[in-house]
Amino acid sequence: MAGIVAIGGGQASFSFIQKLKALGYSGDITLICGEKAIPYQRPPLSKKFLLGDMTKEQLFFRPESYYRDNKINLMIGKQVVKVNTNRKSIELEDGFNLPYDKLFFGTGASPRKFSDKMVNKTKSIYYIRSIKDIESVSKHFVSNRSLIIIGGGYIGLEVAAVASKLGLKVTIFEVQERILKRVASNKVADYFRDLHTKNGINIKENVSVERFVFEGNYLKAVFTDKGESISTDFVVAGIGIEPNVYLAKNAGLLVQNGILVDSSCRTSDPNIFAAGDCANFPYKGQRIRLESVGNAIEQSEVAAKTILGKASIYEALPWFWSDQFNTKLQIAGLNFGYTDVVERINGDKISFWYFKEGNLLSVDAINDPISFMVGKKLIEMKKAIDPRDLKSENFNLKGLLKG
Repeated sequence: MAGIVAIGGGQASFSFIQKLKALGYSGDITLICGEKAIPYQRPPLSKKFLLGDMTKEQLFFRPESYYRDNKINLMIGKQVVKVNTNRKSIELEDGFNLPYDKLFFGTGASPRKFSDKMVNKTKSIYYIRSIKDIESVSKHFVSNRSLIIIGGGYIGLEVAAVASKLGLKVTIFEVQERILKRVASNKVADYFRDLHTKNGINIKENVSVERFVFEGNYLKAVFTDKGESISTDFVVAGIGIEPNVYLAKNAGLLVQNGILVDSSCRTSDPNIFAAGDCANFPYKGQRIRLESVGNAIEQSEVAAKTILGKASIYEALPWFWSDQFNTKLQIAGLNFGYTDVVERINGDKISFWYFKEGNLLSVDAINDPISFMVGKKLIEMKKAIDPRDLKSENFNLKGLLKG
């Protein structure tokens, strides 16, 4: 019995199998998890889990009994080493071969890492992507220790906020001219730079690491391209991620910054589907890859529907969030190519509305769930609005959804 096989233990694969069951699929389902853990959510890793406010069990999407009760063959700690598309089978590292009728890639992404030569095999440089990563690094989060974070994206800033709360001395290095360069506007970056600085975090922008300074195998300092040497007890690197496409590429699937899929999440092989961080899909006349929970869930559900013969097209409405200190950033849409931005301030609630030629592209909402909700709905409705209305804090945002 072949059935449906999903590779990956993250949001995409879990959402995929959950949707299959919700749609009434009663055939064989196998879920293969490379890590020695049942499927779990990743966003809390750099926030609540690192802070100690969330247990490992709370990270799990469902307890192990869920898989037994739903007759899902769960394989934990198993690495897939090869996909044979001609024979429609996958090979595990122990030599076991598993056939499939349909195959799903929810393989996610892995952190970019410094070269072995540069890090000198030290155990003082850490990356944040898995439960094991957090369990390894969390023992260093002790008050008055020094931490250098390399990378001023969301992961770096979230880890910095946790470290600051725990009393560490934190410095952030960002190679770009500003933090959040790839993922947020200047205005949002300015807000979070100020927030972190007020909380005692030292942010150094337009700075890159030239080398790490060691005494034996122990990290002592980071030397920058500006000629500055800053001592530290350990380093957390958040320098981006790379989609996990090794298996897909070796199987002969088309790959380009992710596994290429069509609008129904089908790869270049009609029996194989992909979704989440590892998938590159069509979006408004171009191809993109999104690293977000929403994208992983919605894409995976489209893949499940398509496999079961229910015609489905993925129309992405990107949304993201980040928690730093007591501040929540929520983003709806993508602001690529915006020509105008409207800032709306209502007490401690701030939102930025991005337009291109009068059309609303995206909304960044800071401690402002109403603006996020309304903005997300307006983008989904493709409804035209007058940017001038947004400038008045007394304007009824919810009224924009009527009519």
